[in-house]
Amino acid sequence: MNSNPHVICIIVNWNGWQDTVECLHALNECDYPRLSTIVVDNGSTNDSIDRIRTAHPDILLIESKKNLGFAGGNNVGIRYALDHRADYVWLLNNDTKPSPDALSELVAKALTDDKIGAVASVTYFSDSPANVEAWAGARVNLAIGYSKNSRMPRDDSWFHSLNGTSMLVSCRTIREAGLLDEGFFLYWEDTEFCLRLRKLGWRIAAAPESRVLHKVHASTNGNQLVLDRYQTTSGLRLLRLHSPAPYPASLAFLVIRFARRLARLQFDRCRSIWAGIQDYRRMRPISPKIR
Repeated sequence: MNSNPHVICIIVNWNGWQDTVECLHALNECDYPRLSTIVVDNGSTNDSIDRIRTAHPDILLIESKKNLGFAGGNNVGIRYALDHRADYVWLLNNDTKPSPDALSELVAKALTDDKIGAVASVTYFSDSPANVEAWAGARVNLAIGYSKNSRMPRDDSWFHSLNGTSMLVSCRTIREAGLLDEGFFLYWEDTEFCLRLRKLGWRIAAAPESRVLHKVHASTNGNQLVLDRYQTTSGLRLLRLHSPAPYPASLAFLVIRFARRLARLQFDRCRSIWAGIQDYRRMRPISPKIR
């Protein structure tokens, strides 16, 4: 492959034009020579489209017409990238500020081994840039549905999954493994994707010098009720797809979630978990691969 493979950066926007415009400003400083950027507007109900086009008229903006969730919105961009013969896609949250060399470092790591299917940046809190939010990824306990991002350097072999906030993915990998699973509306879709890659023999890796500032939970404004609902639905789906014992794991997952909130008398959050369970029950049938 060319030492400077073609990368298409995909940014999904939903009513967050301020963050998206700031992210695009940061990408203007990117030092990587073969980068194209697209914004997928995920059915915004405000004036995001006009605002983004005014601030960055040169950026390709694709309108999805409705909110497809994180996975669905990114898949719109991924399909575009595949159709336009990109070598890699860079999934980048709109509430981030990548350093100028963030992409160059991701690509450099990816090119060290043709079995690396995905590489993640190290993300830092935007309001506390010296502190690591996620050191590339996490390990996942599929017995109880628990995952926690590392805050310290790890060998690539340590990771079960990567943090999708800033993740470079080989298009060759996507053609084999499929797109992001659109059954995950919000949260855990990056974990599921990485678990799927690893089952197919692809490696996942960290790029320690790829630095990205992240506002964290900007899409939900930090609303714990919303977080509980979506994380419950997505956690149950992840366990159904990947746990060796999905039913006991799902029960443990729910018991732990309810118990922690009941111990704090957070009854409203318990109701959000229950709503997430109902969302999961209404979900369309699960398919083993999402093409």
